[in-house]
Amino acid sequence: MTLTDYSGVLSLRARLRDFYDDYAFCLDENRLEAWPDFFTEDCHYRVLSRENHDAGLPLGLIYCMNKNMLRDRVTALRETTMFEPRSLRHFVSGVRVMEVQGDHIVAQANFAVMESLSDREPTLNMVGRYLDVLRDGPDGLAFTRRDCVYDNYRVRTSLIVPL
Repeated sequence: MTLTDYSGVLSLRARLRDFYDDYAFCLDENRLEAWPDFFTEDCHYRVLSRENHDAGLPLGLIYCMNKNMLRDRVTALRETTMFEPRSLRHFVSGVRVMEVQGDHIVAQANFAVMESLSDREPTLNMVGRYLDVLRDGPDGLAFTRRDCVYDNYRVRTSLIVPL
């Protein structure tokens, strides 16, 4: 498929939207054990500032270089990290197919994450964009690379759950 194949791009964009919605639902419902299932074994996941991304600097707040590191992050969140209970809501918009090369898809989307603590009003936790490379395989879509590039000036200390 090429990006000039309008109906193919629309169909792929709809699949991507569903995939992104399923991803957000997984995190919003605190189904962290299922989060790594959205990724390939050799995946790359990172959360980094827009400033670092634009400067080509790889340093990020979260940096996982394969699916086992994602699983380790979930284990750490469940078994060793202590934090105040919270509810999150991920809002994804502006899904775009940037490039298609065989079974690899380059895509991006905007995100906003709202956080609610039991004794406070909801607040905007993080806002930015996803820069993704996905593989379209027999089992469906999976991230091979996900960069969560945040626009926040300040990062709240509560960035514990994946974006």
